[in-house]
Amino acid sequence: MNYVAFHARAPEQALSSEQQDKLRSLLEQGLPLVANPYAQLAEKINAEETQVLSQIALWQQQGLIKRFGLVVKHRQLGYQANAMVVWDINDQQVNDIAAKLSKRSEVSLCYRRPRQLPHWPYNLFCMIHGKYREQVLQQIDEITEQLHLKTINKAVLFSHKAFKQQGARYQRGKSE
Repeated sequence: MNYVAFHARAPEQALSSEQQDKLRSLLEQGLPLVANPYAQLAEKINAEETQVLSQIALWQQQGLIKRFGLVVKHRQLGYQANAMVVWDINDQQVNDIAAKLSKRSEVSLCYRRPRQLPHWPYNLFCMIHGKYREQVLQQIDEITEQLHLKTINKAVLFSHKAFKQQGARYQRGKSE
């Protein structure tokens, strides 16, 4: 359930342009790790929590904010063996297999992309995180066996470096 949309209601007073800019900037940094993050955001922009919730809900309705999600920094949590498994799945089966892979607890991310032939035949991608390379390889073997994917061409790509992970950027005219 979307917390913001569920709790949003029309504010008694809309946020000013300056408050909206400040709120967008704060949201780019991520929600504060406190019991009442929206109240803390409201305090920082001199507004009410209901105003903040309503503004975020409005931005969701307008498509500015598509969703709230968690950026997990796996390496900092001790998960050093991070593998992207890429699969070359028959187009008639890809949705079914993707649904099965997505339900697996070992799979943190699963998505479909177009093939880039002739050099890249893979069309389904899933991410598996583990503390040890052997553990991840064993999980991939188990998934392959249990979902009857042995005959499907795949490649296992372990990451060697973690690049910057961040949430969405909302401020216009800012360059990274």
